[in-house]
Amino acid sequence: MPLMSASIAQSPVYNPPLEPYVSIVHQDADILVLDKPSGLLSVPGRDPALSDSLATRVRAQFPKSQMINRLDKDTSGLVLMSLNRRAHAHIAAQFEARQTEKSYVSIVWGIVEADDGLIDLPLAIDPENKPRHRVDHANGKPAQTRWRVLERGGGTTRLQLFPLTGRTHQLRVHMKAAGHVILGDAFYAEGEALGASARLLLHAEMLRFQHPDGSIMTFTVPCPF
Repeated sequence: MPLMSASIAQSPVYNPPLEPYVSIVHQDADILVLDKPSGLLSVPGRDPALSDSLATRVRAQFPKSQMINRLDKDTSGLVLMSLNRRAHAHIAAQFEARQTEKSYVSIVWGIVEADDGLIDLPLAIDPENKPRHRVDHANGKPAQTRWRVLERGGGTTRLQLFPLTGRTHQLRVHMKAAGHVILGDAFYAEGEALGASARLLLHAEMLRFQHPDGSIMTFTVPCPF
């Protein structure tokens, strides 16, 4: 019998955390505010091995829930889901119009000398290295990130990051472009910066938006690192 020459595609390695299974920060008739752990997808991937996600877990209990904002698998922190169409449309429009406020905490490689600043660099997907993104002045979409130093020491800097736009991998690519990759970033860090942490040291700490009832709501979850 001839040997089979075609290789069998292997499923991606994915071991999402199980504790806590779902962490609800706030719940009312319109929305859920959740604290997503690092290592868990926001939504399921195409491969059946990537079916477990925050959205999948939440929909088992709240079948009508819909994701409003997402975080990268390795980023932890605040995620917002709607429980009805009216709430979804109301809040999703705020994200689209950049009317929400968000802040993240990160630890980056190297000592950042200035105390604060703005990174304004357009981003696009890297066609030769998907799903990674890159700075692309010719074809990229506008992307802006404000930042300020929280602490320096041990050859690293703790930053607070304020994304003014919501591009994929924005904070990760902007920090790499600034010469200070986020520790543990499997996509953009190398060498010591990659090996300095078992997880990506990026956490969505604060989220502010207008609730469908008209009130301004602000949520924070403590940084786990």
